[in-house]
Amino acid sequence: MKALQHFKTITHHKILVMKGCFAVGLYWQGLCHDLSKYSWSEFKVGAKYFQGDRSPNNAEREDIGYSSAWLHHKGRNKHHYEYWVDYSTKAVSGGIAPVPMPKKYVVEMLMDRIAASKIYRGSAYTDSDPLKYYESGKEMPLIHPETKALLEKLLHLLAQKGEAYTFAYVRRKVLGKKK
Repeated sequence: MKALQHFKTITHHKILVMKGCFAVGLYWQGLCHDLSKYSWSEFKVGAKYFQGDRSPNNAEREDIGYSSAWLHHKGRNKHHYEYWVDYSTKAVSGGIAPVPMPKKYVVEMLMDRIAASKIYRGSAYTDSDPLKYYESGKEMPLIHPETKALLEKLLHLLAQKGEAYTFAYVRRKVLGKKK
């Protein structure tokens, strides 16, 4: 039963992201978004730890100390800022270093956050929920300053002006697409 509920949840999420991506002209990304969630290494974890009101990956982390599904997922999905981390060869900043994300993936990340908030908040969802979730993070993410600035700008725009305005802004100003 949990497997079916998980399947429905990830499929609903995928459809919401697809609609958002289509609205701003990112058709291929909308179609391909989160396909790895249907792979056995991610799906079995999602089904085992499914709760319906939060990510199963967090429940797996609480159980075993890390999320094997997340490690698999973030390495295959360019809309996660964690995908865009490399080692720096500079002496001053040697070690792990974030790199800028292409704008189309920042936009897909925005759509991903909107969809996740809609799924987990249900009828209580507001356009400020994705920003609230982002700001509630326990640690500052290892995200490139340019990527962070664009993501935060879009999250604030969504919270202040709503989805229709934000999507139109993204399409025209961020992605440079005509109507």
